[in-house]
Parts: sequence; structure tokens; C-alpha cells
Amino acid sequence: MATPASSSPPVIIVGAGPSGLAASACLARRGVASLVLDRDDCVGSLWRKRAYDRLHLHLPKQISALPHAPHAHDAPDYLPRDHFVRYLDAYAQRFHVRARLRREVRAARFVDGRWEVDAVDLATGQPERHAAKFLVVATGEFDEKVLPQVPGLDTFPGEAMHSRDYVSAEGKRGKAVLVVGCGNSGMEIALDLAEGGAAASVVVRGQVHLMTREIMSASTALFAHLPVSAIDRLALLACFLVFGDTAKHGVPRPALGPFARKLQSNVYPVIDVGTYSKIKTGQIKVLPAITSIDGDVVEFADGRRQRFDAIVFATGYRSAVKKWLKSGGDGLFGDNGMAAGRSPKGENGLYRAGLAGRGIYGSGTDAEFVAQDISRQLQGSSEPDNDHDNNRV
Repeated sequence: MATPASSSPPVIIVGAGPSGLAASACLARRGVASLVLDRDDCVGSLWRKRAYDRLHLHLPKQISALPHAPHAHDAPDYLPRDHFVRYLDAYAQRFHVRARLRREVRAARFVDGRWEVDAVDLATGQPERHAAKFLVVATGEFDEKVLPQVPGLDTFPGEAMHSRDYVSAEGKRGKAVLVVGCGNSGMEIALDLAEGGAAASVVVRGQVHLMTREIMSASTALFAHLPVSAIDRLALLACFLVFGDTAKHGVPRPALGPFARKLQSNVYPVIDVGTYSKIKTGQIKVLPAITSIDGDVVEFADGRRQRFDAIVFATGYRSAVKKWLKSGGDGLFGDNGMAAGRSPKGENGLYRAGLAGRGIYGSGTDAEFVAQDISRQLQGSSEPDNDHDNNRV
């Protein structure tokens, strides 16, 4: 039998990443108590435990802060992973976030006018039941790793891992390493391997918008002034001046502009921090899709066969919300567990924060909306809030 919670704040938040912390902090500033549940043993576990050593935020610190806590003036413009982890720890302490860690949520249902959340204390195996008037889903976009089904992968004798388990190029010098996936993680891991002395290759199956941090930052600043189509044209011109025709080196660009594509398909541009120059010089090889693996030999779609010592699958993540949210998610979450619709507000006191593909900026705007809306209801007002901004990339 599940153990009932000792106290019942009006809001339960599932997820202690940036979105969950921001929601709790914004609620606290409005005098609303909340309880944050997370299956890991720390806040910000994705950044602390499942991010490679060299990772930096790709957007400048001015737009990479959570609500009511700007980054220090002397902080680096693009924060390193460890710096951001310390920022999240300090944020949780500053706003007195009440978190119950190592609590894995197994089910959440709306029953008799309240949300009942069944969780397990992973330290003891003891089931728990929490209840609240409001439920905020803040489990993030990077909940469960995705691994492709590759024929023969089970015969590969070397190390095969997901990018969430990749730390650094240590121990890879002189080894042939294949990175599968050409998103931000895949491209930067390939660079890390090449700089660490590995013979790095990266699989590019589709089309990619390469962009520098500076172009990304400048483009983001234009969203308050120009339509997306104009920003795309300016960004693509700048990218051509910096990179030239990337298709010549196996990295073709989509026909749809980078920001229109982001809004339409939630596919991020790839921020280049040095990978492309090594692709041009041949230090990083570009390969097409994998068709099969036979021992340590990988076969590709163009018929090439090549031996590798290790494979890193930078093949992304998926949301697991639909596995445990048993009621109320229709219209708020799509079949893939990501955001559906413009508003982060659902029915019966259900909200989402940070699942719309808008990064740290989106975590903040969602948190402010959720806190304002819940506070207004607890104070007895039902006026709708129409100021939520869901048009930023």
C-alpha cells in the first residue's frame, strides 16, 4: 500500500530540471507552495550526469537564465556545463525548492477533484502517494534515450554507447570511433574525439543547418523585430559567408530556413564550434546511414564497409510522459509526449513546463505563466492569461 505524503502542498511538479526548478521558484515568489518529485538523486541531473565534459550552453548567458536569477556579470558569455550545474544548485537553494529526490513517478490521475500521483522511493522501494490540486509536468525533452535498431549491432565487439553516456575522448586516442547522428551532440562529440586523437567519423543521414553561436545569438535577438522569413534569409546569408556551400563536404542544408524549420518540426540548428573545419580537412569523415554491422565492420548505405573500435549513438531522446500520465493529457501533449497546442495549460489543473522545444528561455516563460495562472486561481480569480509567448525559437 502506498504511503501518503506527510503534507499536501497545492502543486506537485514532476521533474527537477531547469523547468521544474523555475516553476517551483515562480510559484514560491507568489506565495504558493509546491513539491518537486524527481527520480534522480540531484537537481539538474541531465546537466550533471548525462552531459559530456566539454559541453557549453549554445546561447549567451543573457537569454540562458531562469526567472529572477540572472547570471553573474563576470560569468562566461557561454556557460560551461559545470558552471550551469552550480547555477542550478544555487537556484534551488535560493528559492527554497522543496524536492523529494529518488522518487520515480509511476502514475498520475485526476480523481475526485485532485491529482493523485503514485511514486516509488527508489532508495527503499516504498510506494508513495501524493495528492494536489495542480500538477505540473516538467520532465523535459531529454527523458529517455533513443537507440536505433541496427542489424548486427549485437555482434559488435567494441564499446557502443548512447551520447548521454559519453564523457570525453579519454582512452580513445588512435581508435576509430563512429558517431551516429549529426545534431548538436553528435557534431560536438565528433570534434571532441578528433581533438583527442581519435579517428572520428560522423553519420549524416539528412540535412543540417550549421550555424555559429554568434549568428544564432544575433538571429534570436531579431525575433522581436522581424518575421521569421526575414530572419531566415539574413541567417542563411551569414552562414554562407562563414561556411560556404556545406553540401560540398557532405552536410547539405534543408530548403526550409533554420528558424522556420525549428518552429515547424522542432529541429534545432547545429551550432558549429569547430567540427566543420575538421570535416573540410578530412580529420572528421562524413558517412551516410548505417545499413548493418558485422563484428567490428560497419556497412553504410553507399556500400562502403569500415572497421570501428567504438560507436557513439547521438540519436536523441524522447519524452516518457505518456507512460505515467494516465488522464488529462489530451490536447496538452502529443503522441510523442512533447507539447501540443500553444498554451501550457490543460484541463483540471494540469500544466506543462519546458516541453515545447524552446530551451531554457521556454522553461522560464512557461514557469511564469504556470505560476501566475495557479496563483490567480488560488486567489479566486479565473481571468485568462493571454500573454504567454509561444512564438520564440
